[in-house]
Amino acid sequence: MCGRFFRHGVSWADYHAALNMITPEGVDPPEANYNIAPMSIAPIIRPLEHHMPGYELAPAQWSLVPSWWKKPLSEKKFSTFNARSESVNESKTFQGSFRHHRCLIPMSGFYEWTGSKGAKTPFAISLRNRRWFCCAGLWNRAMIDGSEIDTFTILTTTPNDVMAGLHTRMPVIIHPEDYVRWMTAHYNDVYDLMRPFPAFDMHAWPVNAAVGNVRNNGPQLIEER
Repeated sequence: MCGRFFRHGVSWADYHAALNMITPEGVDPPEANYNIAPMSIAPIIRPLEHHMPGYELAPAQWSLVPSWWKKPLSEKKFSTFNARSESVNESKTFQGSFRHHRCLIPMSGFYEWTGSKGAKTPFAISLRNRRWFCCAGLWNRAMIDGSEIDTFTILTTTPNDVMAGLHTRMPVIIHPEDYVRWMTAHYNDVYDLMRPFPAFDMHAWPVNAAVGNVRNNGPQLIEER
């Protein structure tokens, strides 16, 4: 499970260095955000549409709405902020996105809570010596109440040794050399990418309980307690 994440400020130059991205002139990159929750708007990286070469950073809402969904969002009662990698190609909700609309979710880390009910401790989890990285995502576009909406989900897999004591799932983290393959290869050729990230490249630390309130934000949320 990955139900909350954070992202430091990332420059257009850094995005462009990671991928052949179209970076708009005169527009600031997305601001840092230390408490991104489901239903929030966050940037995703995806191939340009209409078979144009290159990639773009685009805003999307976190919690995927499949293209076949036509009802108001208030009637959507099933959770779609995460998708299990093991069954993604058999899911009616995620199959089309997995086959045709894979994307990357830039982040600097994510949160998990552990402990007894009512006394859970939040932990931040990140990569060592990396200011930002990308998780595997899926996106889709639906027409809701006459308006187009782009949404995304984060794929999850089994935990590595760092995550095993915190949660039974972890997000699928993609190595930079596999960014393009994840987004553009045939879906049968990306299953090997949906594996736990090496534990020795990750670390976790307890953080401020204030992160539990989605209205709180700022770098103080990831300070070690």
